[in-house]
Amino acid sequence: MGENYTVVREFVLLGLSQTHNVQSVLFFFFLLFYMIILPSNILIILTIQGDSQLGSPMYFFLANLAFLDICYCSVTPPKMLADFFSNPKTISYNACMVQLLFLHFLGAAEAFLLLTMAYDRYVAICKPLHYTMLVNRTACCALAGASWGSGFIHGIILFALTIKLPFCGPNVLDNFFCDVRQLAKLACANTYTVELLMFLNNGVVIVLCFALLLISYTFLLLKLRTQSTKAKNRITSSCVSHIIVVFVMCGPAIYIYVLPFQTVPMEKIVALFHTVIFPLTNSMIYTLCNKEIKSSMWKLVCKHTLWCRV
Repeated sequence: MGENYTVVREFVLLGLSQTHNVQSVLFFFFLLFYMIILPSNILIILTIQGDSQLGSPMYFFLANLAFLDICYCSVTPPKMLADFFSNPKTISYNACMVQLLFLHFLGAAEAFLLLTMAYDRYVAICKPLHYTMLVNRTACCALAGASWGSGFIHGIILFALTIKLPFCGPNVLDNFFCDVRQLAKLACANTYTVELLMFLNNGVVIVLCFALLLISYTFLLLKLRTQSTKAKNRITSSCVSHIIVVFVMCGPAIYIYVLPFQTVPMEKIVALFHTVIFPLTNSMIYTLCNKEIKSSMWKLVCKHTLWCRV
């Protein structure tokens, strides 16, 4: 690097706000949100695991999605909540790289799992007679494992590209977590090739997943014309909930990553919804649109709650 350079060993996060009163309000808001929605996702998993009537592949994938969301929201929010009362807000170089790895590993795994869920809905609607053969328990585990594995490959590629970047100052990240966009801006060498590879691995993957999901659910909705009224209502409810989650997850990601390494208006706010708020609500959207799982959840709550027995 040269004698005048000092290798960066930690980064300073500017966080969501520099005002103490605003930070206090944000802390209690996000802590309350986290304490309500996080147990709700755990309840979804326990409900699906504990009810034999929810043994279909759709619920298996929903439980996987809820677990992925819990893991994903354990990457940045704990550090963000702790930083509300820290000054300065610092994160070591190693912790920053680990945070980046798991953020993109779990985020990509969730995107690939949504593709798997789209495949499940396609087979259920378009090939109902072959459903039990094409989407059996072994196939479900293989598809879920492939989603996790593909996500890990995506995350490790970004991690490998980012860890090669030379950081020699400044070390201030205008965000509440470590991400490739801000880190690439702080690199002290010409990193055009690395930035391009990051975009191809990140932005293109997001857009491709979004396009495939949108095409698949549009096709399924067009199939409604050949279904009975009862089947139309069931399929519409299922597909609409999936489409909402697709937009909720992919929309902010496209906004952040498709314009690589440029200043994006409201980037920090969009990143907040993308990494903290939306992931924990994904499984809730599916649940609110599904009568069977809502009924099973209520039975589980009543079974373990005293006042329901009175």
